[in-house]
Amino acid sequence: MMPSHPPVAFFDFDGTLTRGDSLMPFLRQLAGTPKFLLEISLLSPVLAAYLCGWIRNDRAKVAVLKRLLRGRHRDELFRAGTQFSRSFLPKMLRPEGMERLQWHQSEGHCCVLVSASLDVYLETWAREHGMDALICSQLIYDHELATGELAGNNCFGPEKVKRVQAWLKERQVATTYAYGDSKGDLPLLRTATYGHLWNGRQFVRVET
Repeated sequence: MMPSHPPVAFFDFDGTLTRGDSLMPFLRQLAGTPKFLLEISLLSPVLAAYLCGWIRNDRAKVAVLKRLLRGRHRDELFRAGTQFSRSFLPKMLRPEGMERLQWHQSEGHCCVLVSASLDVYLETWAREHGMDALICSQLIYDHELATGELAGNNCFGPEKVKRVQAWLKERQVATTYAYGDSKGDLPLLRTATYGHLWNGRQFVRVET
């Protein structure tokens, strides 16, 4: 019989542990403001279609990543990600989310970051903030150069549930917690023993 695993707390990143989106600030810092604004303006039809619900989240995301990351070396991206994690992300952190993370860590719970954002900066952040595991979106590389495509599906919505269930499969876990801030997080929150949604003021329990 497998030994029982301690409780696990799954945390969304953008809007839960931070006060907003982290991907666009990362891309802006990487590309520089003039190039970033130019590329985003060229992508405005795609972004407008996404906001109107005409194309899926993952398609809009890949379009942005191809414009701004394609052809960049893997090492360059991870170096930039480490710098971004240390210099910019501290200014974005949501105190209430970080308090929840620190409480779970103080209780000896296993803490896992589950995010649609990229590993190029989340790896450093997760390691330096004591996360036990990272489940997130990753880029495809061709000869160490980013293609702008994602390896597998965007880690969003039902895909988060799929990846978390795969991670839990080999672990005997009786109690799980999950934290999120959007409708896209609800599928994961509803699978947890205790799911909590940020409502703009506080984290509230979600009915399973």
